[in-house]
Amino acid sequence: MGLDIRLPIGLMFSLFGLLLVLYGFVGDKTIYQRSLGININLWWGAVLLVFGVVMLFLGRRGTATSKPADISPEGRRMMEVVADRDRKNGH
Repeated sequence: MGLDIRLPIGLMFSLFGLLLVLYGFVGDKTIYQRSLGININLWWGAVLLVFGVVMLFLGRRGTATSKPADISPEGRRMMEVVADRDRKNGH
């Protein structure tokens, strides 16, 4: 399972953010009278879009730099420790 959870979360937040930003640009401006004239959809859409893009970036960066356990030194050391423990326990 090589799916990093940041990728689908980033995609979901980016899509919701993009929808809110678009609605904030093309929506009716009179609905923002209750929020003191602040275009809430535009601002929160931008926040969600930025968060989603950051998650996508971090997810892509994380999967590009990860190595299998048998290649990385930390993974080999962990596999040796587990093998030693199994030998001592009689497995």
